Amino acid sequence: MSKRTWLYVALTLSGGFIGGVAATQLAPSTAIASRAARSIKASEFVLVDSDGTKRAALQMTDDHSAELVMYDASSRERANILVTKNGVGTIGFSEDAGAPKVLIGAAPGGRDGVTLYGQNNKLLAGLTVGNNNEPSLTLYDPNTGRARVGLGVASNGTPALALFDGNGKDRAELHINPNGKPGLALADENGKTIAGMPAKEQPSAQ
Repeated sequence: MSKRTWLYVALTLSGGFIGGVAATQLAPSTAIASRAARSIKASEFVLVDSDGTKRAALQMTDDHSAELVMYDASSRERANILVTKNGVGTIGFSEDAGAPKVLIGAAPGGRDGVTLYGQNNKLLAGLTVGNNNEPSLTLYDPNTGRARVGLGVASNGTPALALFDGNGKDRAELHINPNGKPGLALADENGKTIAGMPAKEQPSAQ
């Protein structure tokens, strides 16, 4: 069975975007107008609405990540931009209870992609592209969160469709090699191939 390269996503976003947001939305307008200060240094900036409700916060976390969090009028977190000190980050959108629904971005040397979540923080789908130009789409079991279907194209141009059982074991794979020859492989619960096409040629009888 071929390797499953589509089961992990690491996401990031350039820190320059955060800087742009901070400059246009969070910097005090009077300071910009008067040019009295070239820069303002702090570990947190908070944006409030006319009622004093916090609607956004630009802050540094304990692990030295830069984070921009945006809230709705009921103080529920709805969007989050996070960039770690190593340049790995995420852009996330959340539901009413704060659970993630959509995660997008890219990682230096990692995989770029989009992941979608259902109820109870269950990962349902992921579309990613690796730094070796291998795109993949994975669908997950909404009850267990385990991968059930994987569709990808290897760096050598080989497309493959893999099906997984309820335990996340690779049980069936359909692929076409770079020479255009199709193949089908079936495996048992231990990962051992039990059937496949094309069948190997049998040695001629002597």
